[in-house]
Amino acid sequence: MNNNFVDKRMKLYSTNDPATRVSFKEAVFNSMPQDKGLYMPVEIPRLDDKFLNNLDNYTLPEIAFHVAKNLLGDDIPEDDLKKIIYDAINFYAPIIELEENVYALELFHGPSLAFKDFGARFMSRVMSYFLEEGEKQLDVLAATSGDTGGAVALGFLGVPNTRVTILYPKDKVSHIQELQLTTNGQNIRAIEVDGTFDDCQALVKQAFTDKELNEKFRLTSANSINIARLIPQTFYYFNAYAQALKEGKSKIVFSVPSGNFGNIGASLLAWKMGLPVEHFIAATNVNDTVPRFLSSGVYQPKPSVSTLSNAMDVGDPSNWVRIADMFKKNMSGLKKLVTGYSYDDEQTLKAIEWIYDAYNYVACPHTAIAWQALKDWQQDNPTGTTGIFLSTAHPAKFADAFPDRNCRLHLRPNL
Repeated sequence: MNNNFVDKRMKLYSTNDPATRVSFKEAVFNSMPQDKGLYMPVEIPRLDDKFLNNLDNYTLPEIAFHVAKNLLGDDIPEDDLKKIIYDAINFYAPIIELEENVYALELFHGPSLAFKDFGARFMSRVMSYFLEEGEKQLDVLAATSGDTGGAVALGFLGVPNTRVTILYPKDKVSHIQELQLTTNGQNIRAIEVDGTFDDCQALVKQAFTDKELNEKFRLTSANSINIARLIPQTFYYFNAYAQALKEGKSKIVFSVPSGNFGNIGASLLAWKMGLPVEHFIAATNVNDTVPRFLSSGVYQPKPSVSTLSNAMDVGDPSNWVRIADMFKKNMSGLKKLVTGYSYDDEQTLKAIEWIYDAYNYVACPHTAIAWQALKDWQQDNPTGTTGIFLSTAHPAKFADAFPDRNCRLHLRPNL
């Protein structure tokens, strides 16, 4: 027996029970612990300085591989992991300069035209890799407020031995989003729920803690509660920073449109791994549970409200527990690192118009909120930083939100 053997496989625990230990494979397939917590890595590795200082020498797939390899360890052999990443992340995510020290990070160049493609495509391929012939069919559940469902559907479409069920709130997704959910066929089915996204999410969570249901079906989640969704979302933060370095920018602030807080949760995971970001902005619509907490210190979820930025219509963000867990010993540090802003629909429309008039650039409602939050933060903090706001969905998915006909006619140039 080799007493010098070091187990380099990823281990995870539940945010509700730090003593829990499960493998990456188990966390991917079970997605949510029975104690209703969320899985987090036992160790968050800090990437080596040589890699971080030379990020601008790497491509997006190369960065993604390095980050994933450090997190997953030996769970997936290097050659197999490279194949997964190069297949899943086969589109680009450029930063676009709109004015000095203001950049848009375009994350809508994947097949579903939303940032969720990063997580959904990586996760589907990881699950397919771990699935063995003859195993029980995998039932993938997802709740969506708009973009998650389309990305999950395209990510899993045609994957053998899987069946995907997507729950979405009635009359609360755009027409294009609904088409992306309901027109796939094969192993994808979508169910309209007479309620809000919070209701859809509650049904998914309830399914995972239902003993009888879990004995009958092999259930997993495709929402950002699944750790395999969170990990690939770190990739584009490292890559955006690499692009900024090429522009001679190194003091970076990210403004992240936030709903279920998986996206900004991934950014903070990247920060924990050594990405030298100066500050983060959590930009929400009127579903402002987290901005209120950051300003008041009181975390009080509330029922979600429908807005133009429907993918952010979340009153009780699931991934907040992960962020709180990462900073459980330093909540004051979290409040110094993250600032929250919230905006109503009228302010969102004004931001869309301003962006178009000033830059001839068309932004979706979520993107417009991230831009407005960045501009407000820069005005309050003239520190010489470079701001990158996340453009999380292509504006064509929200054509009805644009008040100006000329603006609607110019939806295509961002493709």
